[in-house]
Amino acid sequence: MASRNSEFSSYVYVRNDLEKLNWNIKNPERDPQGQLYTQQECLDNILIGPYLGRQRPEYVVKVKEDVFWVIEAKAMHAQLEQALSEAVEYAQCINKNPICRAFIVSGVAGNEVDKYLIKTAVIFGNGEIKSVTYNDKEITSLLSVEQAKYLVENQTNQLNELIEEENILLDIAEEINEELHKASINKDQRSSVMASVLLSMISDTLPNFDASPEVFIRDINNRAEDVLIEHSKREYAEQIELKLPQENSAKAKYKAAIVKVFFLLRKINVKAAMNSSNDVLGKFYEVFLKYGNGAKDIGIVLTPRHITNFACQILDINASDVVFDPACGTGGFLVAAYDKVKLEYPEHIQYFKKHKIFGIEQQASVAVLAIVNMIFRGDGKNNIINENCFAINLQRHERNGDLSAKYIHEKNSRPPVTKTLMNPPFALKKGDEQEHVFIDYALNQMQNNGLLFAVLPISVMYSGADFKWRENLLKNNMLVSVISFPQELFYPQASVESIGVIIKKGIPHPVEKQILWLKITNDGFKKHKKRRVHNNVKSELDIYSSRIKEYIINDVIPQQEVGICQNIAIKKDDIKLELIPQNYLGTEKVDFYLVNEQMKKEYFEILLQQMRKDL
Repeated sequence: MASRNSEFSSYVYVRNDLEKLNWNIKNPERDPQGQLYTQQECLDNILIGPYLGRQRPEYVVKVKEDVFWVIEAKAMHAQLEQALSEAVEYAQCINKNPICRAFIVSGVAGNEVDKYLIKTAVIFGNGEIKSVTYNDKEITSLLSVEQAKYLVENQTNQLNELIEEENILLDIAEEINEELHKASINKDQRSSVMASVLLSMISDTLPNFDASPEVFIRDINNRAEDVLIEHSKREYAEQIELKLPQENSAKAKYKAAIVKVFFLLRKINVKAAMNSSNDVLGKFYEVFLKYGNGAKDIGIVLTPRHITNFACQILDINASDVVFDPACGTGGFLVAAYDKVKLEYPEHIQYFKKHKIFGIEQQASVAVLAIVNMIFRGDGKNNIINENCFAINLQRHERNGDLSAKYIHEKNSRPPVTKTLMNPPFALKKGDEQEHVFIDYALNQMQNNGLLFAVLPISVMYSGADFKWRENLLKNNMLVSVISFPQELFYPQASVESIGVIIKKGIPHPVEKQILWLKITNDGFKKHKKRRVHNNVKSELDIYSSRIKEYIINDVIPQQEVGICQNIAIKKDDIKLELIPQNYLGTEKVDFYLVNEQMKKEYFEILLQQMRKDL
């Protein structure tokens, strides 16, 4: 009876997962939009029922009117191949009908305790059976509607991309976070736990889920360390090492949570997403840090992916650039630079990832997340280091006759960086390094004419406390553009009004030089249930990015739009150098007192969280 109950739980699992993947789980014979036949219901279909005889597969999914997907489920992991084999037998029966095809087959094996393994294949017209893969790795989840239709329409077993909807990634991130919470795993440790489990999944073999907690966790740690050793980053293994609690009951609960995390990650085909141009894994990784873990708890504010991509586009990151982030956090800007070069200059990516990407992160527990993030992309972690950026510099260095850099602990005489991308830490309390100190440091690492993009709190560019810095900045460098972002850009982490600043190194700002002022009110996202999700409206970042790039790179003045996008030199009466778009676009008068009070409130909340952690 226990086995039968376990098998029944797999039926429920399959049904629920199909619904989450946007399949209509209603009976097609009763609802024209339905796509799912259960055991008895499939016999009512005139195309497949007569050919199945008395056989009843667990589920038959209608992909198209004449194309089907057969799913068979079993109760134990050891029965996975049997489940797939039986699904193939059912499909071969259906395929005796010359006017329809069962093209896709899946075996599901497991139960609520052990969780579920999935294997999917396609049956070609000549009878050949091939596993469904992406990036030469078998997928480990059920298929979404889009994935199934792609396989059918292209008569292939190879997915061209892993289509994953953002809401699925968000849901799984939050589900994983909840499992770790129930296992009493501290918030500060959850991102490291995630990094370790993800690295362990690179191995071609599954861990022994039946092993004792001690043996199982040791196996996960060894697998993760092996990957770091392979990438010459063994020193970070300790930062992500899983550590069992002392009590036996707590050990069991800890192990159970890690097992659940392992199987939840299989739902987004983690292994298939590694070492590819697909960004599912990176998106999920950052989603987990942002929504699941709560980035405040590890002392970072993650720059949204669409902003890091936007920055790389408008600065025109290319294979010849030396790219730098002196406060790289989990590596968002560096990942975006790597992805852009890999897409646009694939023949140069091997050299670029080894010798052109540099990042510094002071917190070791965060630095390892950046390194893991890069490993997922296929490398680029060589020159990401755990260090206080103010204690180290970058010196020009040539590799194979091409520009590169190396870290030195003395003053640099030949700065190498051509493009800097950064979101320096917010100065939350007295004694913290001010944001503009990071800007000055980054400029000191850059060649003349190099370009810097920084996300800053708006106060840096208008407050009296930073006036002298802005004055000195203009004496030595050119302010190219200032872009205001929506106030909820960092929601739900914070609600601090922020701007993007583009600076050209080493050219004193001419009095008559026009600055591109841009006000972004729609970045393509909206707040929804404590998340920011796509609003299905074209982002103004996409609308204006090419114009901004043309101005930054080629000095081509873009089309002017009053109140949104204009080129205006610094006003002679702007004696306070309040260099923000609101002062130059003429659409609103900024109440600096209210802005300051709002920022103080946000900073205080973040600081309070930090103080509670320290107690």
